[in-house]
Amino acid sequence: MLRPLQIVQIDHTLADVFVVDEETRVPAGRPYLTLAIDVFSRMVVGFHLTMDYPSVLSVGLCLTQAVFEKGDWLESRNIRLSWPCSGLPELFYLDNAAEFHSRALALGCEEHGIKVDFRPPRTPHFGGHIERLIGTTMGALHLLPGTTRSTVADKRDYHPERRAAMTLRQLERWIALEIAGKYHNRIHSALGRPPMAVWNEHAADAVWKRPGDRVRFLLDFLPRCERHLQKTGIEFMKFQYSSPELRSFNIRKKTKVGVRYDPRDISRIWVEAAPGSHVEARWRDLGLPPMTLWERISARKRLRAQGRKESDVRAIGYSVLEQRAIEDAEVGLTAQAKRNRQRRKHLMNQDREKAPAPMAQVGDDVIGSEPLTDGPLPYFETEFLHGRR
Repeated sequence: MLRPLQIVQIDHTLADVFVVDEETRVPAGRPYLTLAIDVFSRMVVGFHLTMDYPSVLSVGLCLTQAVFEKGDWLESRNIRLSWPCSGLPELFYLDNAAEFHSRALALGCEEHGIKVDFRPPRTPHFGGHIERLIGTTMGALHLLPGTTRSTVADKRDYHPERRAAMTLRQLERWIALEIAGKYHNRIHSALGRPPMAVWNEHAADAVWKRPGDRVRFLLDFLPRCERHLQKTGIEFMKFQYSSPELRSFNIRKKTKVGVRYDPRDISRIWVEAAPGSHVEARWRDLGLPPMTLWERISARKRLRAQGRKESDVRAIGYSVLEQRAIEDAEVGLTAQAKRNRQRRKHLMNQDREKAPAPMAQVGDDVIGSEPLTDGPLPYFETEFLHGRR
């Protein structure tokens, strides 16, 4: 017999609604929604809304919300509802999207004892629970201003961008209310009961396991690669990183170590300098502005078009700042610029979380780190960065 959190399904979808920029009210595009559902009770255990294409980061942020208690998350959004789902799933049942086959997800699940299974290719009915949830959620979004509507007849002479009215933050809160207030408490057609009632009745049957540290949990699901560590630091994405803590480890020259990074702020990385210990390292060139991975990719393309060498990292930093100025100055923002602007607005306005305990220790010296959250990084909040807004 199934029990809560025995099987959780996760999937993404492009939301059927346009959002607007918080300041200019210009349409910023359609966000992506990641949903996670408990198969037994049909409760939504977590979701994540972003302007970025689905990635391993989207999965990690959705899982972080799913696994930890949601009281503070709801309170920060002024939502006075109960959402009791928390705890590590026993098994993830996923489709075959690239982000679900990523090494970062596999390592994170292995670290926390979560089994992973994949449905056969081209068989959407094997993921029926999450597919029906997505359909239900998109049906609710069709009532909002800026919806793309669902039929050809409805779309005729209808321009959703012109009718868009909600910001990304407002849409996130609206979806949370739809899930925790309506969906969880309505009678589910397959259960004959509300999902909340089924969850509460069988909660005692679940195998309750919760990670102790929210920051370290998300860190386990961030993208990972390997690089050679030199005595002076480490090179990653053509940037040089270093920290006093790295130098304190007795590491031989050119030792290969694991590196984790957050695409929202590549000005710092986390190096596995010892088993189970992550040491934070930052750019050696303090004159560079912190940036997102997407901004760096865009800057590289721009420099290549100008015939500049990629190794000119200061030019990359300069290009990022110039691009931001262009994006903010133009009234008729391009679709991509709108997305970049909306990413920054959404990250900048989320609440800070308290700093976590130190992640690594060398002798008696505690290695401190600014907190990594399932929202923006507090350091990254300055994107914008270093007092731009």
